[in-house]
Order: sequence, then structure tokens, then C-alpha cells
Amino acid sequence: MADPIPPITLPPAQNPQQEGEWLRRALLNWLNQEFIPEQVNHTIADRAAQIFVRQRMEGENDLGSLVIAIVTEMQAFDFSQSFYSEFAVANAVSDLLLDSLGIDRCCGQ
Repeated sequence: MADPIPPITLPPAQNPQQEGEWLRRALLNWLNQEFIPEQVNHTIADRAAQIFVRQRMEGENDLGSLVIAIVTEMQAFDFSQSFYSEFAVANAVSDLLLDSLGIDRCCGQ
């Protein structure tokens, strides 16, 4: 049986608003590069960053829990004007955070 992947814990938030602004910009850049730039991408990035900031202000440091919170709360978002879904957005947030921490996301390492 394979060993489980250990949880990834973010450092405690020093400035959640600054983290959220970084995430908003990084996610918007990713959304615009992945397909085509669309106005709805701004709204998606804003909403995902708001969820992230609130979670971080509540003391959430576990990456998996942050991703689940984004998926859960983004389910109420109307993605009909977008190429994306709540899962794509949450996975992109996870990848951006892993990249910012210098964690290689290939092959569970």
C-alpha cells in the first residue's frame, strides 16, 4: 500500500489581506492565460481571494482545507459565463500556493 501524502500546512498568516491580494492577482493572471481573458475572470479571482482571506483570518493553515472551502463556497457562483468551474479554480489556487512555497507539485512530491 502506498504511503499517504502528508498534509501541507501554510505558515501562519502574517497579513491575510496582502496574501489575498497576491492570490487575486496570481489567479487572475492564471485564468486569463489558461483560456482567454474575460471580464468574469476578475469576479472569479475576487471571490476566491475573499474566501481565502476569510479562511486565513479564521486561522486555517491546511492547504487541503483551504481548497475544500473554495470548492464549497464557489459552488454558489454562476460559472455559466466562464470556461471554469469551482474545481478548476480551487485546483489553480492550490497550484499557485504550492508554487509560491517552492513545493514541486509533480507526482505527489
